[in-house]
Amino acid sequence: MFKLKILIISILVLSINNSFSNIKIKYKIQNEIITNIDIEEEKKYLIFLNPNLKNLTTEQITKISENSLIREIIKKRELKRIFKDFEDKKFIDKVKLNLFKFKGVSNENEFKKILFSEDINYERVIDKIKYEGMWNELIFRKYINSVRINEKNLKLKLTNKISNSKKFEYNLSEILFEIKDTNDLNKLYKEILDYININSFDAAVSKYSISNSSLSGGKLGWIKETLLSESLVKILSSLKNESITKPIKYPNGYLVLKINNKREIRQNIDLEKELQEMIKFEQNKQLNQFSLLFYKKLKQNIEINEY
Repeated sequence: MFKLKILIISILVLSINNSFSNIKIKYKIQNEIITNIDIEEEKKYLIFLNPNLKNLTTEQITKISENSLIREIIKKRELKRIFKDFEDKKFIDKVKLNLFKFKGVSNENEFKKILFSEDINYERVIDKIKYEGMWNELIFRKYINSVRINEKNLKLKLTNKISNSKKFEYNLSEILFEIKDTNDLNKLYKEILDYININSFDAAVSKYSISNSSLSGGKLGWIKETLLSESLVKILSSLKNESITKPIKYPNGYLVLKINNKREIRQNIDLEKELQEMIKFEQNKQLNQFSLLFYKKLKQNIEINEY
């Protein structure tokens, strides 16, 4: 009996040692690490959010997962420094409902079953959602007073747009990318188009986009043309469904849009309601720009070592 106990303990020790020997540190960010196990878990989570990532090579999805984890750690470090205790339950519930709809389930138990079937930890998903809500709150508090909106000009633009006969809204997806040398713009744009043709727009989003929308395949949903600039409406109105725009200059880089669909909208427009939508849209756009810039600044001041 004693010998049997020793044998069982020896097997357990060997099993634990083998488990640890399979863990490899891939990155060290200040005093935090990212292991190969973390990267594999992140792959499953990202593919859960965007199944088109399955079309990428192992190398490509690995790199995307590594960048996602690095971004998460850098954001969390700042959030833990700022917030002692914060949880936006409304934000978490809203994101959960969107995920339920996306996965075709009606309640939390069904959602948990799907996560279990795909070997994804439910608490980890909620943790990610929580910290994303905290990040949004941080950006709002830090930059809301820096947002500049000329309500008078917006109202004038809205009035002019409404005076035209037909109005449309567009279902859009985006790729927002940075480029150091503008001379390389056409080359990179061609590379992105080639990548889209070989894989898909969603896959190109994951590879090239720095936008916060990248985790959802760059999808922006339906946007009324009254919320868009006249120059952008002019570009979009000349294109058909499934078309992709040429690079559009943006404060944080260049924007490439895909028209997933477009439709004519009703004519009985509530001017005040439309104006408030324009203000909210412009506010979110500016806050997203501040978010990208702030993250970039944080990253520059953090030591990242790859192993």
